[in-house]
This record gives sequence, structure tokens and C-alpha cells, in this order.
Amino acid sequence: DIKKPILALAPMEDVTDFVFRELISDIAKPDVLFTEFTNVDGLFSNGKDQVIKRLKFSSNQHPIVAQIWGSTPKNYFESAKLIYDMGFDGIDINMGCPVRAVIKQRSGAALIKYKELAKEIIKAAKEGAGKLPVSVKTRIGLNKIETNEWVSFLLNQNIDVLTIHGRTAKDKSKVPANWDEIKKAV
Repeated sequence: DIKKPILALAPMEDVTDFVFRELISDIAKPDVLFTEFTNVDGLFSNGKDQVIKRLKFSSNQHPIVAQIWGSTPKNYFESAKLIYDMGFDGIDINMGCPVRAVIKQRSGAALIKYKELAKEIIKAAKEGAGKLPVSVKTRIGLNKIETNEWVSFLLNQNIDVLTIHGRTAKDKSKVPANWDEIKKAV
């Protein structure tokens, strides 16, 4: 229900924490804010007390979307229920992180390669999310451009929003964004 164009504070690791979002909300609030990406597997581990701090927000930060990542569908379901109960306005699944440690866990951009797992994750998140919209942030490919196949696959999962980072995971952010591939996705 946000007017277009949508101005968003993108999810940025080690940047969009509670304090940063609060500051931005006071100075020049965008239409929607995203948390740093939060590991769903960590939310249900011995380290949960540290991980859940990433999901702290104030009423000043609405609308706010929790960005999550991981590789266990059950934990996506449980995390989505938790995020709904916490009062978030949406859930965003990170399927675009190019960091090697994340990819090794079959998470982030690795899910481009593991479509069945990606499908299970989206389904689990949607089932746990209640009425919250579920979106996906991704890239145009893992090691090569796969826009048509990957974006078509994601859109067939009936997600509410798709955000495209116009580079492959291999490219990270070292090359200019490929706007032609973004145009294809649109």
C-alpha cells in the first residue's frame, strides 16, 4: 500500500541496525525500512539472545521489514511467526548475499543453485508469516546471468515483492549494475 516510487532504506549488513534506522527515521524517513539480515538458524540456537537483537525496532520505524536468511525451512516458518508476533510489517528473504561463508551454508545467493530448497523456504516463510507480505531480495545469477529462469521461478512462488540486485553473486559489487537484466525482470 506504499505510494510509488518507493524510497527504501535497504538492508545493509553492519549498517542498518536499530540506532542507524532510528537516526534515519528522525532525519529523513524513507517509505520503508529494512533490518540487517538476520539468521533464522541463529534465532533458534544457543546464540539466539545475540541474534534477536538485530530485530529490535521502535514504533518510529514503521513500516519496517525484517530481512532473514538461512537454510532450514522449519526455522523460516518459526522465524516468520516470531516476526509476525513482534509487529513487523513484512518479511524479506535474502537470496542474494554473495559472502562465501553464507553461500557455503546453502544460503543467500547459493539458493539460486538450490531451487527446491528456495521453494521450501519461501513456502515455510509464507505459512509462518500470517498476513505479512513476504518478499525476496536476489541477484541475476550465482556465477553467470540466469535472470529469465531464476526470476520466473521466484515469481511462480507467489511472493509479494521481488528486489533485484543487478549483478551476479560472483560479481559481488565490483562491476556496474546490469540494468538490462533488471529491465528483463521487470
